[in-house]
Amino acid sequence: MTTQVGVIGLGYVGLPLSLAMADAGFDVTGVDVDAETVDQLRRGNSTVNDIDDESLARALGDGLQFTTEYEALSSVDAVSICVPTPLRKTDSPDLSFVVDAAERLAPVLPTGCTVVLESTVYPGATREVVGTTLADNGVTVGEDIYLAFSPERIDPGNEEYGPTEIPKVLGGVTDDCGDHAQAVYEQVFDEVVRVNSATEAELVKLLENTFRAVNIGLINELAQVAHELDVDIWSVIDAAATKPFGFMSFYPGPGLGGHCIPIDPFYLSWKADQQGIDTRFIDLADTVNREMPTHVVQRVVEQLNERGTALSNAEVLVLGVAYKPDVSDTRESPALDIISKLEDWHADITYHDPYVPEFDVLGETYESVPLTEKRLSETDCVVLVTDHTELDLDTVVEHADFVFDTRNATQEFDEDHVIQL
Repeated sequence: MTTQVGVIGLGYVGLPLSLAMADAGFDVTGVDVDAETVDQLRRGNSTVNDIDDESLARALGDGLQFTTEYEALSSVDAVSICVPTPLRKTDSPDLSFVVDAAERLAPVLPTGCTVVLESTVYPGATREVVGTTLADNGVTVGEDIYLAFSPERIDPGNEEYGPTEIPKVLGGVTDDCGDHAQAVYEQVFDEVVRVNSATEAELVKLLENTFRAVNIGLINELAQVAHELDVDIWSVIDAAATKPFGFMSFYPGPGLGGHCIPIDPFYLSWKADQQGIDTRFIDLADTVNREMPTHVVQRVVEQLNERGTALSNAEVLVLGVAYKPDVSDTRESPALDIISKLEDWHADITYHDPYVPEFDVLGETYESVPLTEKRLSETDCVVLVTDHTELDLDTVVEHADFVFDTRNATQEFDEDHVIQL
């Protein structure tokens, strides 16, 4: 019976997984190469928004351990790999963190251990990258250890669905590998959805997020069409959603952000290209989504011109720079491109975000400013990029001269100076 488990990578996926496994009764050792992260966690200071210090302290009291040393995993029954998988500058997959984890893990893996990769990868990577790396270091999958893939599906900031409540897709490199991984994960998650292979499980994750990216690209394009037609796209979507079948609502916005939706489609299109397949939908959606920050700034320019103010002489306050509401994560946030493009117009830019005290844009560091009535009244334009729930929109609308809302967060306000995307 599995009693000791390890988690490699203690970020927004690995730390919640560590606590979930500890709650399930396992002895858990979390490993991260970042000594500062490990030090903070040992002190009981959570490094991700979704885990509060109290929950972390309880887990530490129950025996949860954190370390930078892979040797601490030498007696585990199972280990989950939750390291970053970013893109290179060429938009090709960067699996260097996965390879590094597998290389460090191989010398200490006990025979019979179950290894589950959770990091998003292209189809076939669990076998081709992790399996091959382990084999190169003397560990044979299916004989010495069991290898499977189970895509992380965590939605940071989502209070309705916690890590263990989201169905857990899982596929093994072999059937036996899948059986061993399922036996572990069934003790942690409410539901394990077993699929036929690790490759199938890898494609599940990419389908989920590519589906979102493509549909968001479609609605972003339609939002631009609706603007030219002088039609309210938000009203159109709401009306279309009354159809009880055959329609799913997606909403326009300032551009894609975060660690999944802007990144994952490239893993799929890269692999498809290796197979000689041209992923035209994915490429077109990416083009539209990348152009949304430009569209936002163009709309701001139009509205300021109508009010007799040039953007080059305007004071602009950006509300929210995190990639989504109620988190501090700014990875791939559209706010970065929006601020950069506002800089190109020589606007005087400030920002407010209750979750992000500092924000770097092309080497320049901005600091979040207080959201006061005085600041709002002295600002020519407020651009709402991220609709954190704690933002006082009543005060914003009351005191700002002009609000451009990219999220339809101000839909209940019927003031002429409030404009939606």
